[in-house]
Amino acid sequence: MVLRKQTFLVFLFLSIVIPLHAQTMADSLAITSAKWITTTMKKGIICREAEIPFLYGVPQHITLLEITPHRYKFDVLIHSPKQITSTAARQSGAVAAINGSYFNVKEGTSVCYLRKDGVVVDTTKNGTLSTVTTGAVEIHKGKLTLMSWNKAHEKTCKLKEGTILASGPLMLLDGKKQDLSACNQNFVETKHPRSAVVVTRDKKVLLIVVDGRFKGKAEGVNIPELTHLIKVLGGRDAINLDGGGSSTLWCVSASANGVLNKPCDNKIYDNLGEREVANSLCVYEK
Repeated sequence: MVLRKQTFLVFLFLSIVIPLHAQTMADSLAITSAKWITTTMKKGIICREAEIPFLYGVPQHITLLEITPHRYKFDVLIHSPKQITSTAARQSGAVAAINGSYFNVKEGTSVCYLRKDGVVVDTTKNGTLSTVTTGAVEIHKGKLTLMSWNKAHEKTCKLKEGTILASGPLMLLDGKKQDLSACNQNFVETKHPRSAVVVTRDKKVLLIVVDGRFKGKAEGVNIPELTHLIKVLGGRDAINLDGGGSSTLWCVSASANGVLNKPCDNKIYDNLGEREVANSLCVYEK
């Protein structure tokens, strides 16, 4: 009887402590057993949304768009001057969008490498964000792929057609977790609202936002937790985009302003708290 009690106490201790530092089977089960609300937005675009009371130790609100690529094309939309994602995407004729990469809030320009049709629009600036800019979104003839990236690639890039937008960290490539040791660890380990682009094992594209900064409702994830979530959702390649108050997921078929998640810039748990950003990743009909 004593041995059984000790075993139970060890199990209880591990069940409390481990989720603070790692992703567990309980987290995987919470994702797969969640009450996902599934809505067909357009042919080839499905929205999935879930409020999960306890995931990675806190409540989470997750929204994603699952896109069938052969029906749509992708592009990076430059906001000049900066705009909220919903307005810029709608004005451009997009059918869906997610906020883009990191930017200078005062100047409104990207602080990550951005190249469109042979023209370098922005380069990766030095500082904390440069340490996490380990990947890039490449779009060629409307097709989206994800790749590893660093500042050395910027000096040798000679792409004449299409778009490259650097961001990061790159979390998955060919199903393998990427090395985060060179990234700023505070950025990696702190829970924030997060945005991500994913290519799944069955070649769908996911645009994902995990909301945060809403105590008791949606508290956000760190990068290892986001990576785990994406793996459970079937991700093969995945890259983190700008997060925090920038995290916004939009679809033209959604009601009201089309925003599907709970942007936190207004500190209210609604869909009105968008931040003006420098660029967005947009989806267009072919």
